[in-house]
Amino acid sequence: MAVTQISLPSLDRIASGKVRDLFTLPDPDTLLFVASDRLSAFDVVMKNGISNKGAILTLTSAHWFRVLAERVPGLRTHFISLDVPPGVVTPDEAAALRNRSMQVRRLQVLKVEAIVRGYLTGSAWKEYQAKGTVHGLAMPAGMQLSQKFPEAIYTPSTKADLGAHDENIHPDDAWKEIGDKETARKVHELSLKIYNAAAAYAEERGIIIADTKFEFAKDAEGNIYLVDEVLTPDSSRFWPKDSYELGKEADSFDKQFIRNWLIREGLKGKEGVEVPQDICAATEEKYKDVFFRLTGKKFEDAAAS
Repeated sequence: MAVTQISLPSLDRIASGKVRDLFTLPDPDTLLFVASDRLSAFDVVMKNGISNKGAILTLTSAHWFRVLAERVPGLRTHFISLDVPPGVVTPDEAAALRNRSMQVRRLQVLKVEAIVRGYLTGSAWKEYQAKGTVHGLAMPAGMQLSQKFPEAIYTPSTKADLGAHDENIHPDDAWKEIGDKETARKVHELSLKIYNAAAAYAEERGIIIADTKFEFAKDAEGNIYLVDEVLTPDSSRFWPKDSYELGKEADSFDKQFIRNWLIREGLKGKEGVEVPQDICAATEEKYKDVFFRLTGKKFEDAAAS
């Protein structure tokens, strides 16, 4: 059964997003980051969710935080622990939080979606077909659908409030969202470093990361941290390497499966959509499949450990 509402009477909720809720903890420098099973696509939250989705996203993110800390020298992240803080919630609340919550550092989130693209697909493909550009950046002529870029490219978007839509922006304009050019430059460079490290790790395991979205925050000293979810099926396009074909829409282990269903049914961007259970179940299996390929563990085993 999908958990679409998170109820924690013992804690104060300070924010609620499309998928996650954020709660205060007794330590003022720490927050509890909780992933529900809510399902969003095209900036709209569906009426129903995907069973186990919040736990899969949380355990996937925790795995990546550990991997990236080893592969990206000097990387700071907001991740502290998967442990539920003892003594601050009831036993029932602790059981509900298992595998779907992270203790994280309290930081100032930067108002930009740091998108990195390694392959030409999605909205980038549509823009390229129309203008020969991606986020306003000139691309080589004659590229095909699903083609790998000569180098990964940074293509940020605005970070819209709940209910609004993100807007693609030129990388040179990201500083206007972030607040200063030096921080924007660091986010740009760090996004590419993280993507390249993650793409190499995933490819070793038979997965292509076609594109992904990162979020960043800074502390009082101006240090930049990788935050939110990281390299999950909700925030990334994951393709199986063994069936990849240039010029064709790739199979995916991610939310694109839901997006394709919404487009096919004429429901893109519509409110109040209930996704059929067979589509929900198939999506859950895709998420579990890529979790296994990336971590080497079955989701059920990881969740029980």
